[in-house]
Amino acid sequence: MPHITYVAHDGASQTLDITAGENVMHGALYNGVEGIVGECGGALACATCHCYIDAAWVDKVGGPASDAERDMLGSAGAEVKPESRLACQIVVSDALDGLVVHMPDRQF
Repeated sequence: MPHITYVAHDGASQTLDITAGENVMHGALYNGVEGIVGECGGALACATCHCYIDAAWVDKVGGPASDAERDMLGSAGAEVKPESRLACQIVVSDALDGLVVHMPDRQF
């Protein structure tokens, strides 16, 4: 099972086993990770799972955000950066074992 590390805005981190095929947002929600809300359930209809992909992983998560994802990121509550992604749009695979995602200071 791939290991994903979720880093809170204050620097606290949790490394969790997330089932391949699941998305990074559900991995956070199912494990009580603070900082990812996932208000729309992963339907690409909100930006409350906004996260920052660790620089070493940006290319490995499927490249930059799609046009639809970039549009949705426009409503993110925190600063949108080049490494911003919606966690619901990142599908966990064995190739993402070790992925590190950082949470913004707020989702609203």
